[in-house]
Amino acid sequence: MVFLLLSIKAELENVSDLSPVGDDFEYFFQVKCTSCNETHPKYVALNRREEYDVSGGKGGKAHFVWKCGLCKRESSAKFDPTSPPKPYNAENGQLAPFLKIECRGLEFIDFDPRGIWKCVGTKGTTFSEVDLSEEEWTDYDEKTALPVGVSEFGSTWSRA
Repeated sequence: MVFLLLSIKAELENVSDLSPVGDDFEYFFQVKCTSCNETHPKYVALNRREEYDVSGGKGGKAHFVWKCGLCKRESSAKFDPTSPPKPYNAENGQLAPFLKIECRGLEFIDFDPRGIWKCVGTKGTTFSEVDLSEEEWTDYDEKTALPVGVSEFGSTWSRA
C-alpha cells in the first residue's frame, strides 16, 4: 500500500479557490500496474461516492478496482477520507497539494482535469461552470468588469 499525492498548478486570472463541483465529480487518471508496469491505454474514472468490493479481502471496499490486462493482477485505489480535495489558490502557477489516494498494486501517472470545476472571483462572484476539458477556461466578471480565467493547467504525482 502506498499513498500518492496529486498536486496541481494553474495560472489563475482574477479568481481563486479552484475546486471540483461536488463529491460526485469524476476524476480521470491514467493508471499503471506496479507488478508488470503495464499502462492502461485509456484514462479511468473515479469518484468519491462510488465504492466497489475488493476480491479476496475481508469486506474491503475501494473507489477503483482494476484487473491488469497483461498480468491479470487485481489492484485497487481509495480516496483518503482524511484528505478532501483542497481548493487551489497558489500564486504564479506554483504546484499545490490537491488530493491523496491510497493505492494497492497500481499507480496513477497522469490526471486529466476534464469535467466541471468552480472558482470565485475577486469580489465574491461564484463561477460554477468552469469546464477544464481543454485545460483552460475564460469568462468575464461583471462585478469587477475584469476578465477571469484558468490556464496552463498542470499536475504531478508524488508519494505522500
